[in-house]
Amino acid sequence: MKHLALGRRRFSIGLGAAALGGFGLARAQSEAPLVLGQSAPFSGPAAQLGVQLHQGAQLHFEQWNAQAGSGRRTVELRTLDDGYEPDRCAANTRKFITDDVFALFGYVGTPTSVAAMPLLTQAKLPFFAPFTGAEALRQPLNKLVFHVRASYNDETAAIVNKLTHLGLSKIGVFYQNDAYGKAGLDGMTLALGTHKLAPVAQATVERNSVDVAAAVRTLVAARPEAIVQVSTYAASAAFVRAARKAGYGGTFYNLSFVGTQALMDELKADGAGVVVSQVMPSPYQSARQLTREFQEAIKKGGNKVQSNYSSLEGYVAARVFTEGLRQAGARPTRESLISALEGFGTQQIAGFQVAFGPGNHMGSRFVEMSMLTGDGRVRV
Repeated sequence: MKHLALGRRRFSIGLGAAALGGFGLARAQSEAPLVLGQSAPFSGPAAQLGVQLHQGAQLHFEQWNAQAGSGRRTVELRTLDDGYEPDRCAANTRKFITDDVFALFGYVGTPTSVAAMPLLTQAKLPFFAPFTGAEALRQPLNKLVFHVRASYNDETAAIVNKLTHLGLSKIGVFYQNDAYGKAGLDGMTLALGTHKLAPVAQATVERNSVDVAAAVRTLVAARPEAIVQVSTYAASAAFVRAARKAGYGGTFYNLSFVGTQALMDELKADGAGVVVSQVMPSPYQSARQLTREFQEAIKKGGNKVQSNYSSLEGYVAARVFTEGLRQAGARPTRESLISALEGFGTQQIAGFQVAFGPGNHMGSRFVEMSMLTGDGRVRV
């Protein structure tokens, strides 16, 4: 009988240990990092856009993770290179879906994001802060998609308002021959139309190409007073140089997607006078709370991240995402994250206004103009 009692006791202890072990496993699983998937160009002519955006986002996520404690899930940002090509982005998205990531974050580009949309919609994956201002990703509203940047329509309206205020009316458009370029062209046509104007000429460049010779001939021949460029930094820089060599003396305006730092790096002194619309506050003006916080984060992170508009956008996107995550509860789900973001209302993120609601996933309408000085600086 004593042996039987001892056996029962050992069996009971074993059950207890198993239960504790199971509890520990469940707890470990519940506290595993939330994995986000980012498909972006980390190689090719648009690589700096992906690199800079990722660095800024990772800067905040690392700080968030370092402060993780009770009730806070850490975040792992997983990246795949798509070279700014839609087919590769679609393949990356399928892999993220197979890997059961928590959400998709910081995709770069209109054609790539458009290719991912049907896949993420079917999989019911939240799609947060794509680096694009295209209306195709905003209208009609998709409950899974949240933006933290203004749209290309907002940017082109601001550019046209600026140009007409300066008394300029002959405006040409140089645009990338894909969904991004056409979104920018549509925005320019709409904005010019409100002033009873239309582009005096338009010309294209292929995605991931710097073959701009034909576009330069077409646009320079039309003698526009200003040319608005809707392309990435390599093609925009090539166009500016070639147009000036061909005798063009007008001004150049770019949408924010061009990547200001990358454009400056490409143009160097040739960048003097080139204008870029911005959807983030200046990362160089320390009078702003957001800039001070960003620069302090860079310093604390060991100065591994360059301060520029693209890295700041990644930082802001991550900052807004983790605020949504915090409001989604101790054990966030995709559904609770979406509910938290839709319950956001209007909030100040280090002084930068972000607004979400059930019928509004736009995030921000902030736009301002900046000008390259040609000596590695940006003047707002």
